[in-house]
Amino acid sequence: MSEKLQDLAAHVAQQRPGDVISAEVVQGELTVTVKPEGIADFVRFLRDDAGCRFTTLVDLTAVDWPERVERFEMVWHFLSMWKNQRIRVKAGLAEDAMCPSIVEVYPAANWYEREVFDMFGILFSGHPDLRRLLTDYGFRGHPLRKDFPTTGYIELRYDEVQKRVVYEPVKLAQEYRQFDFLSPWEGAQSVLPGDEKRS
Repeated sequence: MSEKLQDLAAHVAQQRPGDVISAEVVQGELTVTVKPEGIADFVRFLRDDAGCRFTTLVDLTAVDWPERVERFEMVWHFLSMWKNQRIRVKAGLAEDAMCPSIVEVYPAANWYEREVFDMFGILFSGHPDLRRLLTDYGFRGHPLRKDFPTTGYIELRYDEVQKRVVYEPVKLAQEYRQFDFLSPWEGAQSVLPGDEKRS
């Protein structure tokens, strides 16, 4: 299988040299890193090329790397049922960059891209309906970014008096706790009765 993936990596790199940055097989999986601006044409090639035929978009997500210049890494997973192969496509994005939408090529990408926009704040140019999918319309921030506070900004609850859902700033009943994971049994200085017999 690894040999077939190596052949596929070579084929993709040879056919799309302007798009492919790197292609490698790691632990039996082919990962191709591409330039984000050409992603729509690249995935169209993956779908239509007789040597690829990746007709199924399995997943689309992002990874947040705050310390990198290209903060986000877009990740697409495709399946070729004809070739019985999978491919992972990655592209780095700066925080303020837009990623081209692939909805024209893979209509299934519609809600995946909406989810990535909602959770990470990545904008997709050419998307037909880019709006929040999982959070409320007035939600502030993007929960899967690593700089998003673990407590959030607001909380909502149903108010019995007002008979509606109300939004309130987050108020913690106690300070955010710092846990000391040092075991009380490690490094004990006291001598217990009977310990003198061990020496």
